[in-house]
Amino acid sequence: MNSFISNLTNFELLFLIIGFTGQALFASRFIVQWIYSEKVGKSSIPVIFWYLSIFGGIGLLIYAISRKDPVIITGQLFGIFIYMRNLILIYRSKK
Repeated sequence: MNSFISNLTNFELLFLIIGFTGQALFASRFIVQWIYSEKVGKSSIPVIFWYLSIFGGIGLLIYAISRKDPVIITGQLFGIFIYMRNLILIYRSKK
C-alpha cells in the first residue's frame, strides 16, 4: 500500500482523498439512519441522511470523473438528483 501511495502524483492523491471522503460520508448515512430509527422506535430517515447522500455522492462523482468511470458517474448523477428531490419534497411538506 505504501508503494502504491508513493507512486501517485499529488493530483491523483487529491482525488483519492476526495473519493475516500465521499465514500465515508456516503456510508455514514446508514449509521445515522440506524441510530435515528432506534431513537424514535421505528424505521425513519432523518434529513441529515439526504445531505450525507448528496455530499457523499458529489465526492464519489468527482472521484469517478477523475477516473473516467462512466458507470459510477451515471449512478452518482442519478442518485444525487433523487436525494435533492427528496429534500425538496421534505421542505415543501413543511410549508
